[in-house]
Amino acid sequence: MTQRIEQFADEIAAWLWDYSDSAGLNGYVVGLSGGIDSAVTAVLCQRAVGDEVLGVLMPCYSQQKDMEMAQLVADTFDLKTVMINLDAPYDAMVAALPPDTAGIALANIKPRLRMATLYALAQTHGYLVAGTGNRSELMTGYFTKYGDGGVDVEPLGSLLKSQVRHLAQALEVPQAIIDRPPTAGLWEGQTDEGELGMTYEQLDSTLAAIDEGHTEAIDPDLLACVTETIAATAHKRSLPPAFQPGSQP
Repeated sequence: MTQRIEQFADEIAAWLWDYSDSAGLNGYVVGLSGGIDSAVTAVLCQRAVGDEVLGVLMPCYSQQKDMEMAQLVADTFDLKTVMINLDAPYDAMVAALPPDTAGIALANIKPRLRMATLYALAQTHGYLVAGTGNRSELMTGYFTKYGDGGVDVEPLGSLLKSQVRHLAQALEVPQAIIDRPPTAGLWEGQTDEGELGMTYEQLDSTLAAIDEGHTEAIDPDLLACVTETIAATAHKRSLPPAFQPGSQP
């Protein structure tokens, strides 16, 4: 199994190299969050383009542990990094908005500021922005539109969360990162599974059953939740539609 995973890692790396080469660009910028997805993405990009990878640490009222884990990835794989603190830009943006702006609308400013930062650095270096979204998240819309969803490529986009874990083991990502509860880091105590309302194991098994066309063994309530979420977030996986004269709404 390890050999197959290694081969798959090489295939993703080759795809990343081909994509950057065809775009006439030199490498990749990756936001390092301290989580498993960004760690795996950074290592795959390094396999693809060697030293032409820039890991970006972007604390925005983040937990210290997030930055420690992000730095651990950089140190383990000898990645070039830059840290850009987004506390002040976030405060300025919040101050500029109407006072009734609250909740998730404010939280989503953080990934959108990070997106703008990554693209500024990518354009400066002649790089592409590598996304860190996996298939479990992309299919359920568990990402911020024009935030962490605003990227050039999604190396993990066809992999379920469980598959990303297997890949992380094969790539020798530090175990402390693999074992961390997944979180978008939008507020203290926030976890992916808490927001999704299910475990990744439940989500992955449901998505796999849908793919295979055999959902009989899936709990009906869970299946309904996942399928409804996929449908409701379809707009997040599509380019903005353009009005065509003569078309009906």
